[in-house]
Amino acid sequence: MDFHFSPIGFIRSPYTDKFGIPRQAGLVTAAQARLDLLPDYAREEAFKGIEGFSHVWLLFVFHDDCLTAGWRPTVRPPRLGGRERVGVFASRAPYRPNPIGLSAVEHQGLERTPTGLALRLRGVDLLDGTPVLDVKPYVPYADALPDARSGFATAGHAQDWVVEFSPAALHGLTRADPDGSRQLRQLIEQVLAQDPRPGYMDRYPQRDAFTLRLYDLELRWQVVGRRALVVGLDIAEEGATVG
Repeated sequence: MDFHFSPIGFIRSPYTDKFGIPRQAGLVTAAQARLDLLPDYAREEAFKGIEGFSHVWLLFVFHDDCLTAGWRPTVRPPRLGGRERVGVFASRAPYRPNPIGLSAVEHQGLERTPTGLALRLRGVDLLDGTPVLDVKPYVPYADALPDARSGFATAGHAQDWVVEFSPAALHGLTRADPDGSRQLRQLIEQVLAQDPRPGYMDRYPQRDAFTLRLYDLELRWQVVGRRALVVGLDIAEEGATVG
């Protein structure tokens, strides 16, 4: 049997490139986003009662290159340093027979935007433009299983390094978020604290400079001992390499 689904809306998030996206939802609480609903679903009555729930499940499609790349029976999870293979069904890798993902995120209610109705979100781990298929309330008594085993996916930990900003980066920060409404500084600090570098970076100890994108910005940073030093924050150039 074939099943055909259409998105109910699309995510607008600060993650405009895959490099830098946290590996799970909720790890970067400063990541503000919204689900822009398509006209057929932009109906407030469809969300009646959602205000009683603090979090929702988002059922989404790994779009980008996952739709054409095909599925892989085994993958190399970043948590295992990109060295060890596990079965795709024992992972949350995007290259699946059906490239569908699931994220539990905080919602902050509906808002009317110039283009329609949107659901405001926080703590997302989704690429900007991600198609969403469904929204369901997160129900703690059924969805939270504190005694469940997590296999190789043990609780992540933030780096113990200090995130610092150069004078040039601070100037770029002020220009990009003058009133602090984007929580841009907190977002950068939380993203870097998760260490977005690939798990195999210990093979390349000489590499210490990296670039990632948030919103329309290019963030340049270096690893200096136990510090993550942000050295630049500028408007991203189209087609510029990140990573």
